[in-house]
Amino acid sequence: MVEFKNICFRASGSPAAQASFRAMERRYGNVLSGDADVIVALGGDGFMLTTLHDTQELNVPVYGMHRGTVGFLMNDFSEEGLLERLACAEETVTNPLRMRATRPDGYIEEALAINEVSLLRAGPQAAKLKISVDGKERLGQLVCDGALVATPAGSTAYNYSAHGPILPIGADVLALTAMAAFRPRRWRGALLPKTARVEFEVIEHEKRPVSAVADSQEVRLVQKVEISIEDSINHRLLFDPGHGLEERLIREQFA
Repeated sequence: MVEFKNICFRASGSPAAQASFRAMERRYGNVLSGDADVIVALGGDGFMLTTLHDTQELNVPVYGMHRGTVGFLMNDFSEEGLLERLACAEETVTNPLRMRATRPDGYIEEALAINEVSLLRAGPQAAKLKISVDGKERLGQLVCDGALVATPAGSTAYNYSAHGPILPIGADVLALTAMAAFRPRRWRGALLPKTARVEFEVIEHEKRPVSAVADSQEVRLVQKVEISIEDSINHRLLFDPGHGLEERLIREQFA
């Protein structure tokens, strides 16, 4: 059992989150993130992702409380008993994906993604993608609306909506999932080792423009996108006992 004395509260801009922030601050105090033993994020899953990105250099666990729309990464909200809940919380550690996107002019932009990196068609015509894994071409042409690489933590988000597999949080695999694949017809994707380096090359990029998105950070008009796990960064998430990511992932499959 861990005792957290210094709590940093962060809240999204929604009225419910802001009201909860003021109530929790009055009750438990508030410190700057750099002085915190734990960060409590009040909002939805989108705000939780933002908080994890913003605080990833601190190596401080983050405990989310649901004050938003979607709360898969969040615990139930209550003003009561926060210190006791934090002391009993179970920790899950995840690694983000690193996206390296190259545009036709040679400009390269990098970004991190906790859930997924997705390539999406940015025009009226379907995208044409060539897929290589660890330097070896695996699919010469995928005609589709898009494709994504998802982590286990992100496998129930966009990946699941695109009919990709739900991955156990401890699995050392990534999901490569196609969106509305036209050729090969109904190609559903692949499971790859966590250590895999995935490269997408955009075929006919001028005629069939494609955008790359790492969680919510977009790079438009890409020609090549390289994706790999960034194991030097650990995101530490706290969950109430019996409600951790492992249990939620299993429960989601029987909903």
